[in-house]
Amino acid sequence: MSNFKDKVAVVTGATGNLGAATARAFYQADANLVLFVRKPDSLAKMIPEIAETNERFLVIAVDMTNPESVHNAVERAIDNFGRIDMLVNTFGGYRAGTPVHETPLETWDFMHALNARTAFIASQAVIPNMLENGNGKIINIGARPGLKGRKNMAAYGASKSGVIRLTESMAAELKDQDINVNCILPGTIDTPQNRHEMPKADHSKWVTPEAIAQVILFLVSDAANPIHGAAIPVYGKS
Repeated sequence: MSNFKDKVAVVTGATGNLGAATARAFYQADANLVLFVRKPDSLAKMIPEIAETNERFLVIAVDMTNPESVHNAVERAIDNFGRIDMLVNTFGGYRAGTPVHETPLETWDFMHALNARTAFIASQAVIPNMLENGNGKIINIGARPGLKGRKNMAAYGASKSGVIRLTESMAAELKDQDINVNCILPGTIDTPQNRHEMPKADHSKWVTPEAIAQVILFLVSDAANPIHGAAIPVYGKS
């Protein structure tokens, strides 16, 4: 496992299933953590082993859809730790189930705001510090429907396609400044919520948040320095 001692990682959506697994993996690898969350009191429930230490982490309540809130949080992170080395945008969401002609415009706007817009805002806030430092790593979370449209998933798939295109554009812009930008495409993630929604599915074929977190740690390690603009499928066996 890579060691990230003295490195600073920002994880958005840090109390979601994937965000918590990612934060836990970074903490075990000795990174300093900045955790962007909606409700700071949820940290003790999702990541008690970090919340109880009071060491090497800063938790900030952030409205990820609000540029001012995100930029203020990034400034707090830099004031506290002096720099940001890694950004992992796990914040996002899912809403689907209707064909295009029955999908409310609100759902279309919500999906783009929740998935593509938040990754754009967070990256825009962090990149200047990475440019100043001369290096950095950014990981976004796409999805398989972002590669190819599926029935009843137009809004979600389009928003995740936006994340992939954003990743590719940032990688092209930043690779010469030694900033790597890549994204993960998870399959069905093995979470309590998904098990509840799909009780008859073969859960053994799903990918765990912890497995995805290990792929993220690889992509922010020095071993992944030659990788720019990749959309890495992490589907498990599904």
